[in-house]
Amino acid sequence: MPKMKTKSAAKKRFRITGTGLVKRKHAYHSHILTKKTNKRKRALGHQTIVEPANMAAVREMLLM
Repeated sequence: MPKMKTKSAAKKRFRITGTGLVKRKHAYHSHILTKKTNKRKRALGHQTIVEPANMAAVREMLLM
């Protein structure tokens, strides 16, 4: 049986932390930035942890 492949889209978008959580970037930070406040743009620039409800799906895509 061949090896399972990691989803290429997932490996480009998610990273695993040292404690096994999954980091992701915020959406809405790539274009139409003029109407967004500086505070909002700064917040969107930081990474965050994937929500627990979606963690299993993301891990499956990454084949952890």
